Amino acid sequence: MITTANRLNTVEEYYFSKKLREVRGLMAEGRPIINMGIGSPDLDPSKEVLDAIKNAVSHKGAHQYQSYQGLPEFREAIADFYKKNYQVVCNPSSEILPLMGSKEGIMHISLAFLNPGDEVLIPNPGYPTYTSVTNLVGAVPKYYDLVAKNNWFPDLAELEKQDLSKTKIMWVSYPHMPTGANASTKQFEALVAFAKKNGILLVNDNPYSFVLNANPSSILSVEGAKDVALELNSLSKTFNMAGWRVGMVLGSEDHINAVLKVKSNMDSGMFYGIQKGAIAALKSGQDWFDSFNEVYEKRQKLMFLLADKLGCDYDKNAVGMFVWAKLPNGAKSSEAFIDEILYEKNIFITPGTIFGSNGEGYIRFSLCITEDKIKEAISRF
Repeated sequence: MITTANRLNTVEEYYFSKKLREVRGLMAEGRPIINMGIGSPDLDPSKEVLDAIKNAVSHKGAHQYQSYQGLPEFREAIADFYKKNYQVVCNPSSEILPLMGSKEGIMHISLAFLNPGDEVLIPNPGYPTYTSVTNLVGAVPKYYDLVAKNNWFPDLAELEKQDLSKTKIMWVSYPHMPTGANASTKQFEALVAFAKKNGILLVNDNPYSFVLNANPSSILSVEGAKDVALELNSLSKTFNMAGWRVGMVLGSEDHINAVLKVKSNMDSGMFYGIQKGAIAALKSGQDWFDSFNEVYEKRQKLMFLLADKLGCDYDKNAVGMFVWAKLPNGAKSSEAFIDEILYEKNIFITPGTIFGSNGEGYIRFSLCITEDKIKEAISRF
């Protein structure tokens, strides 16, 4: 009998993989399920992006292996985008590495910097992949609390009291997923200072900064941040390109080279056409951001009405493509609450518990759903 690796005992199948299989089963039975669980943009990329990939298919060399570091013009487009939108200057030759989605970057960074037994600071609540990847590489998750009263920002003074001698990486994500909380420049400065003091690699996962957010920001804008910080970003949410699997990591030359050592042994470069489409996306003007945020604003207002129907509290100032809502008084648990709605009203909402124990008592609505579907959901109550 062939047995699996012990590392598989440290992870479970991704929640959405299991739950969406259940949801699809209900749909196959003929139930009119409205899925407002997962954050997969339902809007299309711009015409310019689609034209760019179509035209690129016929370019000479388009179907050959591509550079592990991506096309030079792609890295230059990322550098221009960061300078224009975040006021961050990066060398496109040495401080930028394209990725096949930022989720890939979580694994590459972990493989590049973590040894078995190293400890990793992970937000609770936070993106579940931080934990699963930490476990897969044999490192040790150490959770730090994020709570509403602190606007979902870590208590760094409390963290300082802990033994951080084995801590190698700290994951942060601002704008925060799943809560939509933003971080100020002062808070980014505090994080960078904390990382420098304790010799920790700080990684900011930043895919939501342009969604319903008037002031996009990057942790790399803090002076000296590159000494201790990397930033992941993605075109999935900002440009409706989730299925394209295209993102990037930015940081110092030494840190980027370490990630490249891993990446170059795990893939053979990003498809040429996707890179050309990504370049077109990164050159989008303000009209693009205004138009897609206009859509999300309308959806958000309707989702607030649905949350009101359910008796949930929420922060109207949160950003990103989700509404993070506190359960009404008397609700048993997040998972029991969403299952009741799923089976009684045929609506799927994400329970906060999949993001950590501090997600208990909360649910998350995705804005990746049409206004008509949100109105229909409201009408079911």
